[in-house]
Amino acid sequence: MNLVSELHRQSARHVSRRWFLRDCTLGLGAIALNNLIQKEAIAAPAGPLAPRVSHFPGKAKRVIYLFHAGAPSHLELFDYKPELEKRNGQLPPASLLKDYRAAFIKPNSALLGPKFKFAPRGACGMELSEVLPHLGSVADDICLIRSMQTDAVNHAPAQILMNTGNQNFGRPSFGAWTLYGLGSESRDLPGYVVLSSANGTSGGASNYGSGFLPNMYGGVPFRGAGDPVLYLSNPKGFDAETQRASLDTLNRLNAQAYQQAGDPDIAARIQSYEMAYRLQSSAPDLIDLSSEPQHVLDLYGIKDVKKSGYARNCLLARRMIERGVRFVQLFHEAWDHHGGLTNGVKQNCLDTDQASAALVKDLKQRGLLDDTLIVWGGEFGRTPMVQGGNDGRDHHNRCFSFWLAGGGVKPGHVHGSTDDLGFNVATDPVHVNDLNATLLHLLGFDHQKLTYRVQGLDMRLTGIAGNLVKGILA
Repeated sequence: MNLVSELHRQSARHVSRRWFLRDCTLGLGAIALNNLIQKEAIAAPAGPLAPRVSHFPGKAKRVIYLFHAGAPSHLELFDYKPELEKRNGQLPPASLLKDYRAAFIKPNSALLGPKFKFAPRGACGMELSEVLPHLGSVADDICLIRSMQTDAVNHAPAQILMNTGNQNFGRPSFGAWTLYGLGSESRDLPGYVVLSSANGTSGGASNYGSGFLPNMYGGVPFRGAGDPVLYLSNPKGFDAETQRASLDTLNRLNAQAYQQAGDPDIAARIQSYEMAYRLQSSAPDLIDLSSEPQHVLDLYGIKDVKKSGYARNCLLARRMIERGVRFVQLFHEAWDHHGGLTNGVKQNCLDTDQASAALVKDLKQRGLLDDTLIVWGGEFGRTPMVQGGNDGRDHHNRCFSFWLAGGGVKPGHVHGSTDDLGFNVATDPVHVNDLNATLLHLLGFDHQKLTYRVQGLDMRLTGIAGNLVKGILA
């Protein structure tokens, strides 16, 4: 049986009942308004964002998705190729390039050996690059997938495909599907929060939007400096009492409109106004890291608690899930190394490696890793062939790497492999749809049954594809 949107069912009931409620002078608007402005503290939000039961008990209850946009090179980070190093400067075999489509370079460009040394890490012996020393310290806690595949060869469509299961605009993101399926456990913060560092993503807001799902399920971007959400602070001369009175009036008007139309977007608008009001007290406390012990700040490598950046965002992600946020997504786009590969990868690892590993360690020591799913990856990999003189790589969709931690994945495990040149997947391929199907499974959902009806079709994150990757399950 398909999981149907709670809001969709409520809206249908309201359409059939609203005449009765209005004619009895009770009024749906009065009911909605009363629920919104009641003073009693409640544990979780009511209505469409209330916590819900999944298809079966999931190992993960929440997600922190570390999306490294721009496409990190698997060949410099996760997938050491001695043969590629040996054949540096040679032309790739002609048979390898049959039907191959590169984004910019000519397919017969010379091969480029890996720029960094690799070594086995942890008791599991996972081979990782020398520029990932901190990740190496948690090798026994992560599951490394070396056999990822995607269909897109350019950034925007590949990012949108990775995050929404489709290259086209207008589809719900994985975070939106998660919030739709599980609801939120936070009353004072959005259920899905987006944090950014480095550059903006090529796919933009489509990477975290709600698509055809109601707007309330989309990601809410938090800024790195000042108010986390624009205009969160009241202007001068506008006190709390005046704001509450204005908001109550606005909610009353919206509730009347909802009574007449039963439009879910109106319910989402009411929800967003109330959430913004509660954020004015909850958000400043959330982003104030001064209460964190020095050893925690040192763990993440944070030297200035007010300075925006990837490390601060990782710590904020932990603080958010502790406050009931269901899905936190970090976007860090800085990995598009068509040239300057060596220094670019080295700098990005200095910026992100310590904090990524710290997040794993921090959650583990707090007892949160077992039911929190951490996802790390980008939209595709990089070519074994050179671009930009002798220090760059082009886009490569045939194979790349992801790593996961917590939430029911197999720790200290490497899944899949690529050929000797890191050009094609050799064993256990994992397509984007397979990854998303598996992530949903870890959250307690059958990806074929988590659907939303649009224009007569039961739409889903994985479309008509997707297979469970059992090899990465604990």
